[in-house]
Amino acid sequence: MTTPYFFVEEHQILTALFEEGLEILHLRKPDTEPVYSERLLMLIPEQYRKRIVVHDHFYLKSEYGLKGVHLNSRNSQLPPKYKGSISCSCHTIEEVMQHKKACDYVFLSPIFDSISKDDYPAHFSQNELKDYSKRKIIDRKVMALGGVGYDNIKQLKDLGFGGAVLLGDIWNRFNMHTDNDYREIINHFRRLRKLAE
Repeated sequence: MTTPYFFVEEHQILTALFEEGLEILHLRKPDTEPVYSERLLMLIPEQYRKRIVVHDHFYLKSEYGLKGVHLNSRNSQLPPKYKGSISCSCHTIEEVMQHKKACDYVFLSPIFDSISKDDYPAHFSQNELKDYSKRKIIDRKVMALGGVGYDNIKQLKDLGFGGAVLLGDIWNRFNMHTDNDYREIINHFRRLRKLAE
């Protein structure tokens, strides 16, 4: 998932991550003008745009040939006559059960204590997660979000999650004000991919 703000090297980093095998990028820029998202999308090579899901400004999906839209508390309704991938944010297991059938996949969060947000602790115990996994509530259509990183990504695979959503673990490795070398992000992403295989 992108940072909530834009920065100069962003399109270069995102393109490099796609080249390294990033499957899906969630473009999440709350409370920003759509023109900035348009500019970012234009800078990303066209062949990768079909792997991008937007959380805001849903018209960008058809305008730029994107993969789909993500429903959340800010944007909870699909556009009229929408066709494409649908994902959704869930914060309870009841929401997962409610939305999983209508969506291609859902996010469940926070699984671990957040890396990118202060005072945003894990919402589920490990025993609860194991129980949801045994009951097949957690499956390939449920993506883990919240505190996901190198130390726990293998655990998510063992629990049966369909994937992991990375935010703080990736973006905290780059300071947009002082860094212009983003090799640490790319090298870290490579290590994460190997662990998740």
